[in-house]
Amino acid sequence: MSLHRDGFVAILLPVYLLELGFSPLQVGIIATASLFGSALLTIAIGFLGAHRDLRQLLFAATGLMVATGVAMAMVHDYAPLLVIAFAGTINPSAGSVSVFVPLEHAALTREVTAVDRTKMFARYSLTGALASAVGALAAAIPDSSALVGLERLTAVKLMFVLYALVGIAGGLFYARIPRRPTMGPAEASALGPSRAVVFKLAGLFSLDAFAGGFVVQSLLALWLFERFDLSLAAAGMFFFWSGVLSAFSFPVAAWLSRRIGLINTMVFTHIPSSVVLILAAFAPNLPLALALLLLRAALSQMDVPTRSSYVMAVVTEAERAAAASFTSVPRSLAAAASPALAGALVAASYRAWPLVICGMLKIVYDLLLLLQFRHLKPPEER
Repeated sequence: MSLHRDGFVAILLPVYLLELGFSPLQVGIIATASLFGSALLTIAIGFLGAHRDLRQLLFAATGLMVATGVAMAMVHDYAPLLVIAFAGTINPSAGSVSVFVPLEHAALTREVTAVDRTKMFARYSLTGALASAVGALAAAIPDSSALVGLERLTAVKLMFVLYALVGIAGGLFYARIPRRPTMGPAEASALGPSRAVVFKLAGLFSLDAFAGGFVVQSLLALWLFERFDLSLAAAGMFFFWSGVLSAFSFPVAAWLSRRIGLINTMVFTHIPSSVVLILAAFAPNLPLALALLLLRAALSQMDVPTRSSYVMAVVTEAERAAAASFTSVPRSLAAAASPALAGALVAASYRAWPLVICGMLKIVYDLLLLLQFRHLKPPEER
C-alpha cells in the first residue's frame, strides 16, 4: 500500500510550490524537510512497533496522511508548508522512504515461508508500483482543469484532497489485517544477535538513499521541467511508463534472485542503471533523456524486493520489526540531506550534477555491498 500514495503527489509537489511562487531551492528544502520528518516518524515506529498492534499503528499513519492532504490544500505560506512537510506524510520520492514501509514489511513477512518471501515482496512491490504509475498518470489532471473551468492551482489543491481520500481508503484496507498479540518485552526488545549485520546494512542503505535523494521523483520532475520545459501532461505520462517498467522488473528480480542470489541481483542490476542515469544527465535532447531514464527505471528498482527480502532473511523472527525500522531510519535521514543540495545545484544552473552525483554514489554503494555481504547467504541460498 505504501508506494501507491505518492504517485501523483511526488510530481505535483514541485508544480504546486512553483505555482505558489517559490524557487527551486525552496522546493528542495521542502523535500528535505519531508524526508527528515519521515525519518523521525520511522524512529518512533521503531520504538512502538514491537509493543503495539501493527494494525493500530497503520491506522494512525493513515490518519496523519488524511490531515496532511487537507492541510496542503489549504495552506499557501512557505513556513507553514515547511512544517506540514516535516510533520506529515508527503513523500517526494514516491519510493520506500515512508513511515508505512517497516510496518507493512513486518506484517507481511510473518505470513510467508522463507522460500516464498522474495516472491511475496516482488508481488507487494509490483502492486504498489503499478498503483504509483497510475497515480503519476493522474498528475496530468490539473492540465485539463481548464476544460471544466478550474484554475490550475485550484485543480492541484483538489489533488491533495484526493490524497487525503486515498488515506481513508488505505485505512479501510488495513482494517482487514487480523489482530495479532504483541510480543513481550523479552521478545521485542532491541536488536540482538543480528545487531552488527543490521547496522552494517543500515549504513550501506544510507549511502544508497543519500544518493537517491539527489533524484527523488519531485526533483527529477523539476529537472525535466527546467532543462527541457516538459509539460505536466508529458511528465505524468513519462512517470506512468517509468512506474510500469519498474513494476514489472520486480517479478523479474524475484526470478533472477533464485538463480544468482539476492545480493548479486541487487548489485548487478543496480550498477547498469546508475551508468544510464549519468548518461541521461548529458543527453542533448528530450527524447534521448527520456529513453535513458526509462531504461534506468527498468533496472534501478530491482533491488527493492530483493533488499527487503534479504533484510528479513538474515535476522531472527523476533528481530524483524526492529530490523525493518533500523534499516529504514538511516535511509530516511540520509535521503533527507540531499534534495536541498540538488535543489541548490539546479537553482545555480548546475542541472546535470544531481544526476551524476547520484549515479556515482550508487555505484560505490553497490561495490561495497558486494564486497561485504556476498558470503552472508539467506536460508534458501545455503
